[in-house]
Amino acid sequence: MSQAFLPFALPEIGQEEIDEVVDTLRSGWVTTGPKTRRFEQAFAEFLGDPQIECIAVNSATAGLHLALEAIGIGPGDEVITTTHTFTATAEVVRYLGADVVLVDIDPSTMNIDPRLVEAAITPRTKAILPVHYAGLAVDMLAILDIARRHGLRVVEDAAHALPTTLEKELIGTMGSDATVFSFYANKTMTTGEGGMLVTRNAELAKRAKVMRLHGINRDAFDRFTAKVPSWYYEIVAPGFKYNLTDIAAALGLHQLKRIPAFQVRREQIAQRYLEAFADLPLVMPPQAVEGDTHSWHLFVLRLDDSLEMERDAFIEQMFARGIGCSVHYIPLHLQPYWRDRYGLKPEQFPHSQKAYERMLSIPLYTAMSDADVERVITAVREIVLAP
Repeated sequence: MSQAFLPFALPEIGQEEIDEVVDTLRSGWVTTGPKTRRFEQAFAEFLGDPQIECIAVNSATAGLHLALEAIGIGPGDEVITTTHTFTATAEVVRYLGADVVLVDIDPSTMNIDPRLVEAAITPRTKAILPVHYAGLAVDMLAILDIARRHGLRVVEDAAHALPTTLEKELIGTMGSDATVFSFYANKTMTTGEGGMLVTRNAELAKRAKVMRLHGINRDAFDRFTAKVPSWYYEIVAPGFKYNLTDIAAALGLHQLKRIPAFQVRREQIAQRYLEAFADLPLVMPPQAVEGDTHSWHLFVLRLDDSLEMERDAFIEQMFARGIGCSVHYIPLHLQPYWRDRYGLKPEQFPHSQKAYERMLSIPLYTAMSDADVERVITAVREIVLAP
């Protein structure tokens, strides 16, 4: 390995983020406080809808849990989601004692198939939890129509989807009950760990804010900054510890400002890959329709059936060339907990299963140089075209 290892993902942190974090440390307010409030307000402004409330949390997992709890998901309920996701999407349903119903993907989009969602509805179904895979929008018009006709709630897992659009509208403004974004280290923007729950439903927002911090009926920030300081609070529910710190929010304030530039760079890299691999026996990731935005959180290649090489061997050869890759995801129906609890078999999810067996995610992040991109392209082409 003659060159330095090129990781699969790496955040781009600038001086403004560093200065803001240092300012936070010097301020003495390092947990949830004024910068978290500013970050929530800035995120609402970014979405451009004055009716939306934004609730900063310490992970997208936390945001999904809060959203489902706030809409009343509980024992005996079913929530439909995709098998082709990370376990966090489904585990939050089990936190609440409800059951997960997994369905397959549309092989052309890699997103949850709305037709299969509707076919999976039972009298116990209470909500749909679509995942915008890799940064391409789910067909939310179909999902919302299904939900309306069957009286179901919708919570979007938008961990990959900032700033994805559908019908020229940002994900997060589409009309679901809630949408949850992720700011994990490898996402399109980062706070290290963190997430944002967004909703137009005032009651849902009120409940999520209470449950975010131990079920206390007043934010710690409000209690400690009131004109007349008050130590008194009331516990109105058995809540959670899901608040975002000001240290993390300090990062978010500047990462959010950079989202437009980040998106331009991700699009440039994605288009270079699409051009460079067009003649190879590879299935390219789906693109957004003209006029809409794909966030390009991931660039997922699938090995064509005509390519005899196994996926694992491909990744090993990339690693031998000093390039990190990953697989998104090992589907839930293959994971022991989900498989055993619900008696799941690969043949129930043929599209997700086949995609998993032939897919790998190659590096795509804004800190990559043009030389890094060309290095990935050279490696992929060498491996595919090797005699």
